Amino acid sequence: MLAALAIRDIVLIERLDLAFEPGLTVLTGETGAGKSILLDAFTLALGGRGDGSLVRHGTGQGQVTAEFDLALDHPVRALLAEAGIADDGALVLRRIQYADGRTRAFVNDQSVSAQMLRALGAALVEIHGQHADRALVDPSSHRVLLDAFGGLAGAAAEVGVLWRRWRGLVEEAKAEQARLDEAAREADFIRHAVEELQALAAEPSEEERLATRRTEMMRYEKIASDLSEAQEAVGGAGSPVPALASAVRRLERRAGEAEALVRPAVEAIDQALAALDLAGTLLDEALRAADFDPRELERIEERLFTLRAAARKYHCTVDDLPLVAARYADTLDALDHGAQVLAELQRRAAEAEGAYRAAARDLSERRRRAGAELDAAVNAELPPLKLERAQFSTDIQTDEGHGQADGYDRIEFWVRTNPGTRPGPMMKVASGGELARFLLALKVVLADKGSAPTLVFDEIDTGVGGAVADAIGARLARLGARAQVIAVTHAPQVAARAGHHYRIAKEMTAERDRVATHVAPLAPDRRREEIARMLSGAEITAEARAAAERLLKGAGTAKSPA
Repeated sequence: MLAALAIRDIVLIERLDLAFEPGLTVLTGETGAGKSILLDAFTLALGGRGDGSLVRHGTGQGQVTAEFDLALDHPVRALLAEAGIADDGALVLRRIQYADGRTRAFVNDQSVSAQMLRALGAALVEIHGQHADRALVDPSSHRVLLDAFGGLAGAAAEVGVLWRRWRGLVEEAKAEQARLDEAAREADFIRHAVEELQALAAEPSEEERLATRRTEMMRYEKIASDLSEAQEAVGGAGSPVPALASAVRRLERRAGEAEALVRPAVEAIDQALAALDLAGTLLDEALRAADFDPRELERIEERLFTLRAAARKYHCTVDDLPLVAARYADTLDALDHGAQVLAELQRRAAEAEGAYRAAARDLSERRRRAGAELDAAVNAELPPLKLERAQFSTDIQTDEGHGQADGYDRIEFWVRTNPGTRPGPMMKVASGGELARFLLALKVVLADKGSAPTLVFDEIDTGVGGAVADAIGARLARLGARAQVIAVTHAPQVAARAGHHYRIAKEMTAERDRVATHVAPLAPDRRREEIARMLSGAEITAEARAAAERLLKGAGTAKSPA
């Protein structure tokens, strides 16, 4: 419920702090005292449209703060959690209005959008009056209200679950059909791709391994070429070994003739031959260690070429070829087995549709029964409200060809104000005063079912008096037993029913010589004077005071309001 309202520098309100209690609270005062200003300021705190003209003359900004006490399980707390807004118990909405038209919104001192503030405000407060902008007459809310009245919220939620499951399966089946159609158009290419890529059998990181090995092989190729040339020079056709060996043999045959002369040369040549033999052996070993195989290099280059050509063909990297192969294989599998998958999805979708339609039909039947009960309850409230010739009805249009998450039904509250006339939507048919009373009757019936915790009624007693005003007061008091009700009223019969009474008045401020709106709670004696003023006008007579006393006593002793 609304616990406190603080207003600063809004139109004629310079500074105002109000505390509110449960039950029925009335706000009274002479015409032009500032009751509408108070409601406009409250609406601003609830996310209503800002207007620079609301700022009090001579100041740059105005501010309105509304504090609410809420149950721990109130739905608003879920909205706060979803938006990441701190929630430590009390809920404080604050709106700053600047003179240039800009506004800023805060929830628990955390900056929020005006849209977020409106969402919270709609869940916290309902403002009803004779004007469309202050009445819950949006047809989209009527289904929710009927479901709440009939205890059908759970059944409606289940229908929503079934509808989403059905539509989800339908979308899956559509996607599978589209996939099959696309695969069928490219079947030959897909089969070729699968065969080619499976034969290619590309491996992860294979390109990097092959490229590294190729670089090594090319480096070894140059080394091996130089080693081969050296080997050819040492032991090939141009090798000096045969000539040196022949020279040694000739010199050895001459050794006997000139030993001292020949032997040193023979030994030197023998050492050279031994060195060349060792060099040949080392060169052979080096060639083997170089690990160069021209055929392997050819195979590596051919594999790299094939992999890179495939990557260009399938518009991917070489590393992605295994993934592309798997994707084509899956597509081919879908093409080969997709008919069974599609048939299964379609079967499940048909089952889900059947479950949804059965639940939606049952919900429609239960809504019609609840609608009849709601009509009877609301119509029973109309005669005391001077709507005895009027009729309220719940119009339910069922179209099974256009099922939605909330079922088959389009629900709207209709009224007929006079016999013989055609009923129609409540907002279009009822006049301002009639609309306010229809809404009051509806809220009395729906008081603890789908209502916000705080209900504000703005002069719904305008143009009525006597018994009708008393009936309005009785119903507001009944509402106040189940929700917090704040009523702006000119009817003394309504004011007498309240548990809490505030008087709104304009007073001259001495320090600034200007008019300001003030609001004050009334003690019992002051309350009698205010009701007497409402009865008699500017001059309060003894008869008016006596009548006010009777109204207060009658309201206090009434056991079963009409």
